[in-house]
Amino acid sequence: MIEWVDDENVELKPAYLVVVQQPYDDASEAEAMLDELEQLSESIDLEVLGGEIVKLRKPNARLFVGKGKAEEIANTCRSLGVEVIIFDDELSPYQQRNWETLTGMSVIDRSQVIIDIFAHRAETVEARLQVKLASLKYSLPRLARAWTHLSRQAGGAGSGVRGVGEQQIELDRRMIKEEIRKVEKGLKDVRRNRETQRKQRGRQSVSTAAIVGYTNSGKSSLLNHFTKAGVLEADKLFATLDPSTKPVLLPDNHTLLLTDTVGFVSKLPHLLVEAFKATLEEAVVADFLVHIVDASSPHMDEHIRVTREVLEEIGAEMQDIMLVFNKVDLVEDRFFLDLIERKHPDAHFISARTGEGTEELLELMSKYIHRTMRPVKLRVPQHDGKVMSLLHNTSVIIDKEYDGNDIVIKAKVSPAVLKNVIQYQA
Repeated sequence: MIEWVDDENVELKPAYLVVVQQPYDDASEAEAMLDELEQLSESIDLEVLGGEIVKLRKPNARLFVGKGKAEEIANTCRSLGVEVIIFDDELSPYQQRNWETLTGMSVIDRSQVIIDIFAHRAETVEARLQVKLASLKYSLPRLARAWTHLSRQAGGAGSGVRGVGEQQIELDRRMIKEEIRKVEKGLKDVRRNRETQRKQRGRQSVSTAAIVGYTNSGKSSLLNHFTKAGVLEADKLFATLDPSTKPVLLPDNHTLLLTDTVGFVSKLPHLLVEAFKATLEEAVVADFLVHIVDASSPHMDEHIRVTREVLEEIGAEMQDIMLVFNKVDLVEDRFFLDLIERKHPDAHFISARTGEGTEELLELMSKYIHRTMRPVKLRVPQHDGKVMSLLHNTSVIIDKEYDGNDIVIKAKVSPAVLKNVIQYQA
């Protein structure tokens, strides 16, 4: 892993980026991946000195790219004084070792860069555990790479030193597996606590929504605009790793619990998706999703695609999804917004920074809640004032009549309310 140093004056390590464009890849997407990889790399104290897109028909098992291209990249990096080479695609441990043998430099991939960013940004116990689990699982198959110095010291002197290296690798492998077991146990406790919190929110009979979207699209800014929550906002990738849930009062006086979630990114390592499953489950259990897209980004279509893919991976693709384009104040050509609107006629356009369109968005959220409501007929004892108060505060009362000691009510209730009144269904 890249070593983090919390010092603004730290000397940045020079890096070189490699993006592979295969026959089914679009040239503009490859350029976008190169730009994003540069942003990711600069987030972990690296200075990008250069980069290139390599067109490739078929990945090479030994070096991912062909031997001739690999030697060309190695020579370019030596002439630039590069210390770290970063591949946009995930390298196998075997390919990583071969590259480091060829170049004498540190060679990493996008997955490791993202894991390192997450490790630096994690602030809560839950986030640290999730990142640690992903990091341990990423490191496990790469242990041999960490002990190649023993074979170099051996100088072909026999199998004794190699045996020492193999023994050390086996010891490390056992230690990492035991550490993975401990972290997974810790995460189970965290998930139980999060499930308890969800059940408590469910008992409050309040509708819930989760803000999802590509990293740096303005999700935290929107939550702060509505709630003054003070959630960290920053013009950088993965500023938010921990979900923050805050109440929002809607125009019809209903309360909505709105949750900000971790941002998505292209080629988000599966290890991180798995590790952050407890966090991402906020999107699965919400009544509906608010999908935020940066309208000023030239790569918005790719960002929408990636977000939908991750939602599918975590089982949230069937949720009711509200598409919202943010940062419209940064779009100079309003004709461009007209094009987006024609392509996404059901979308809403806002600026969380200036407040443009946000009041209308609250109205739309109210409509989404009403859309999820279902008609019910309830028979509630007259003495049960708590249930009556709940219905009047959260639901649409269609009809009400007294029948002996009971009140027969026809109403439209949200799924959250229904869970708490279902025993009164007539």
